[in-house]
Amino acid sequence: MASTTLRQSPLQNHTFLSPPASLKPFLKPSLKPCLPPPQSHKPTSIKASSNPISTFFSTKPSSPDDDSSDFSDKPREECGVVGIYGDPEASRLCYLALHALQHRGQEGAGIVTVNDGVLQSITGVGLVSEVFNQTKLDRLPGESAIGHVRYSTAGSSMLKNVQPFVAGYRFGSVGVAHNGNLVNYNSLRHMLEDNGSIFNTSSDTEVVLHLIAISKARPFLLRIVDACEKLEGAYSMVFLTEDKLVAVRDPYGFRPLVMGRRSNGAVVFASETCALDLIEAAYERDVYPGEVVVVDKDGVQSLCLMPHPEPKQCIFEHIYFALPNSVVFGRSVYESRRSFGEILATEAPVDCDVVIAVPDSGVVAAIGYAAKAGVPFQQGLIRSHYVGRTFIEPSQKIRDFGVKLKLAPVKAVLEGKRVVVVDDSIVRGTTSSKIVRLIKEAGAKEVHMRIASPPIIGSCYYGVDTPSSEELISNRMSVEEIREFIGSDSLAFLPLGSLKNLLGTDSPNFCYACFSGKYPVQPRELKVKRVGDFVDDGLIGGIDSIDGGWVQAPRIPKSNS
Repeated sequence: MASTTLRQSPLQNHTFLSPPASLKPFLKPSLKPCLPPPQSHKPTSIKASSNPISTFFSTKPSSPDDDSSDFSDKPREECGVVGIYGDPEASRLCYLALHALQHRGQEGAGIVTVNDGVLQSITGVGLVSEVFNQTKLDRLPGESAIGHVRYSTAGSSMLKNVQPFVAGYRFGSVGVAHNGNLVNYNSLRHMLEDNGSIFNTSSDTEVVLHLIAISKARPFLLRIVDACEKLEGAYSMVFLTEDKLVAVRDPYGFRPLVMGRRSNGAVVFASETCALDLIEAAYERDVYPGEVVVVDKDGVQSLCLMPHPEPKQCIFEHIYFALPNSVVFGRSVYESRRSFGEILATEAPVDCDVVIAVPDSGVVAAIGYAAKAGVPFQQGLIRSHYVGRTFIEPSQKIRDFGVKLKLAPVKAVLEGKRVVVVDDSIVRGTTSSKIVRLIKEAGAKEVHMRIASPPIIGSCYYGVDTPSSEELISNRMSVEEIREFIGSDSLAFLPLGSLKNLLGTDSPNFCYACFSGKYPVQPRELKVKRVGDFVDDGLIGGIDSIDGGWVQAPRIPKSNS
């Protein structure tokens, strides 16, 4: 495909504006320009990639590349969102950015663009490369777009639940893509249904569109503010209208959302900086907790959604979810994980011959452990990149083949060795026990597990799919009992206190609820999703299969911390 000459965007030299004069008569006293949360360190600088965009598009169809390495008892990624304003290649840039965020969700993908005042949408079940091709992208012209990759933290896997959602209301049309989870979804939905709203999906994101539609506020920006003030929980969202792109982050800032700019002035929002890198957008800053950022022909306006409390950013972004080449919450993910490994080597040393990782999320921590311990790091487990998301295990007797398909031990590295295995987390323990057995069957003399996170004792209600608390092995077993269960010669977790010390004065800005059971926003509707459910239910099941995938979680005592 011939490359397209990019027009100069009117936003090329914009400056951040205070609320426009036309809005001031409508604003509440609490609505004012947002300020960044205090940070003890300078955010890592990020440079845009130099790869030309046109090389990513050819007449050849894309081949699916399922990079999913998760096991059934790992926490599941939430979702990834992208927003682009002011670029004639908006849909293609969105497609590339979603590729970069594919690790955050593999169940579905979608893109919405606006062209001649009309919102156009294409969504589908599967990977980004399975949903989109050249023909479909040709049907999405326009200079503004939003996109979404999905893992179903709320709602089933049905096609109708794949975002972005688009809805019409009396003043126009709006599209939305959401990363996070609303803890008051059920009560909001019941309220809206009592007032006559009809829902088309089982996703918590749809309530946001209904709240916008029923809002009495004018103009559209204040409808978003009005709607978000009723939401509780985690949300990083991008909205698209006929003439605006809007980005919103909840007051606690649970989920990440960054802002960047391409050389032609186009403004980009994304869940991670790795998406900015791929589409040659220079990182500018994070969207602040509680901030509403509006981009239109007049430039960029920023308002505070509401007075925000102390940020509570998800620490698991640094432990597991984000890619190592991303900068999340102003910190390099790579540097965080390397430091986690160094702490484990210092606080839980063991005599060993080799350090290996459970790929891919344990690799950087293992490198840090090996460097600090002065022991060689080697590739003792090889991960297959070609295992599909829905491998069928026909019977319990051969259930272990699921792990063997994904991980293959290297006997030359392991045989006769005392091995330290570094992984990012242990959730239910079933996969860890299989990995230990796999390594011992390859001839390892000793296997020592080191986990680059504290023990997970509580379910997440803010956009991460974790089991109910009774299924979490660290919630019902001591470290020694877990060691016996998985069969390792020793086991150590990253101490929570050491993790907080590493973060320094930024430590209060992170959420540790899954490690402490202390929730910044109390989950009133105590339901969590069973990991491993909804593999196929959205494609072949009915509404009963949705309800059957939810379990009542024990009530968490209210805490002020």
